[in-house]
Amino acid sequence: MAHTSASAGALLRHVRTGRARSRAELVALTGASRNTVSARVDQLIAANLLEEGGRGWSTGGRPPTILRFNSRAGCVLAVDLGATSVNVAVTDLAARILATVGHPIDIADGPAVVLGEVDRLAQKVLAEAGLTPDDVCAVGVGVPGPVEFSTGRPSNPPIMPGWHDHPIPSAFGRYGCPVYVDNDVNVMALGEIGVQGSVQDLLVVKVGTGIGCGVIVDGRVYRGAQGSAGDIGHIYVQPADGGTVLCRCGNENCLEAIAGGSALLRDARAAGLPVASTRDVVELAARGDGVALELVRNAGRTIGTVLAALVNFFNPHRIVMTGGVAQAGAPLLAGIREAVYRRSMPLAARALEITVSDAPDLSGRIGAALMAIDEFLDEDSVEELAR
Repeated sequence: MAHTSASAGALLRHVRTGRARSRAELVALTGASRNTVSARVDQLIAANLLEEGGRGWSTGGRPPTILRFNSRAGCVLAVDLGATSVNVAVTDLAARILATVGHPIDIADGPAVVLGEVDRLAQKVLAEAGLTPDDVCAVGVGVPGPVEFSTGRPSNPPIMPGWHDHPIPSAFGRYGCPVYVDNDVNVMALGEIGVQGSVQDLLVVKVGTGIGCGVIVDGRVYRGAQGSAGDIGHIYVQPADGGTVLCRCGNENCLEAIAGGSALLRDARAAGLPVASTRDVVELAARGDGVALELVRNAGRTIGTVLAALVNFFNPHRIVMTGGVAQAGAPLLAGIREAVYRRSMPLAARALEITVSDAPDLSGRIGAALMAIDEFLDEDSVEELAR
């Protein structure tokens, strides 16, 4: 059998994700010796990261002692920053939300104003959960633009004027802990696969003000060389009417300029619908308004032509739609599926699932928490904690 790592960090991950519940199961899973596993489990118990509970089922000897991850060993702050709102949560180390608060913002007000508001909300949720800044082990932040993951700095984000190269982690100095910042769609993708994780390959496509895509390979976020993998909103598409539309990135006929939330609002107004926001268009479609339905379905078809190319290239198990426009549900999915199944190679599309997220409002916060937890409890960090 192929042996897998039996480091303290790897053992903790197996218990944390539910793959193993006893020392015996860890031995079976890793192929390491009973003594090695026991010594590392003892270190993790001493570091307060694992705890021993009751007895499990016996398979014909002494029943094994159940191992549990101590998700109360610390907490993380999760920040889901959007173009028009921010949600801040404090969670335990299993990404369970202990307290959360949201507030409207305008991302274009710039980092000083917006991160000042985030700081205020963070203190509020900690107080509500009965925790102090000292309890915070890590901070996870999702932002609506490209981010250099290694430094936490946004890179020329089209909808975040004034944020280019801003060191977002410096706003959380009071917590004295690591701060991880990523693109909001990568964060949502982690939220979609959840605490148990996944070994699947999937695309999580957010259709909000703009359009972005989180790429999950073997259950891990694929960020690419500089962290901009999945930036599908700026792929060139040909509009149905053959015209040209200028995108806010400066190029013409980008996917989000033709089928994103802002484009949907623009086209709905041009068609004479009494709408003030993308949400209004989505609600009209949900109520069966013929014009709104056709606009949403057309947006789905346009998005679907780009997704079909991605399906041929990447062959994912599934595609999950999220974001404000995805709340339109059926008509958007109908347009997407029509284009994807028409244009994808039969083998790639044969078992492909295309669905709408079950918890689109929560996945940003849960994903930001999971990103912080996964980085905080990666193998090297756990080695330090378990010494």
